[in-house]
Amino acid sequence: MSIVEVRNLTKTYDNIHAVQDVSFSLEEGKIYGLLGRNGAGKTTIMHIITAQLFQSSGDLLVFGQRPYENEAVLSQVCFIKESQKYPDVFKIRDVLESASNLFPNWDNEYALSLVEDFRLPMNRWMKKLSRGMLSAVGVIIGLASRAPLTFFDEPYLGLDAATRTLFYDRLREDYSEHPRTIVLSTHLIDEVSPLLEHVLLIDGGKLVLNEDADTLRGMAYTVSGAAKEVAAFTEGKDVLERQSMGGLSAVTVLSPNGAMERREAAELGLELSAVPLQQLMVRLTDPQYMNKAVIS
Repeated sequence: MSIVEVRNLTKTYDNIHAVQDVSFSLEEGKIYGLLGRNGAGKTTIMHIITAQLFQSSGDLLVFGQRPYENEAVLSQVCFIKESQKYPDVFKIRDVLESASNLFPNWDNEYALSLVEDFRLPMNRWMKKLSRGMLSAVGVIIGLASRAPLTFFDEPYLGLDAATRTLFYDRLREDYSEHPRTIVLSTHLIDEVSPLLEHVLLIDGGKLVLNEDADTLRGMAYTVSGAAKEVAAFTEGKDVLERQSMGGLSAVTVLSPNGAMERREAAELGLELSAVPLQQLMVRLTDPQYMNKAVIS
């Protein structure tokens, strides 16, 4: 069942098109990756869905209703972002207490266990927290809210690698026990890739990819070997990138027929390798490729 329906969404600022005619839906109980370069329009889309911005045109339904000034909808939505602001006069315990009053599904026992996991000092003033601690407070709220629709907009950038892994582990565990719709917007694509079930790729304010994550993982490959054989093998194929060094060449190809082509490449003495999701997203949004085609 779809809990978010976005139809022909557009947001303009004077002559700037931040979001252009975007349409998609978010289903209940699924983890989404909302991906794209800086300034692509991801945060603008999330701000509109969470009623923090008005669209210039298009339509939007969240839980079957328009979200603006709709407490019944907004109480079911949690939006955590990297630049989250908190009152200077609050301590961590005050922030968690406020969150418990905002979210009907708040699990205080779980929140306190996360505080221990992330080693946060409950009585420290928010204005005295490091960037990493501020990020940890955000992800704790996002997890403990148990909101049916939860957005994480890069809130874990301040966390070191070990603490980010802790976040991913807790997210995976809690999602398996308490399924809900989660949207992760991040540049750390390879880190979150194992969590993602569906990917939305935004570029230049447009939706250029809306695909199941498992499908994407087999969507492209890189073929490498002698330049002449690689050129013959890739002729007529949808090429994302070419690299050459001396008599060797490596070409990244967009193709759903990896198994069949792997056999063909082996016969020619060529090597095929999978393309990590992050590299695929980077290459799909490369201007040289986008000038050739838009994936939909």
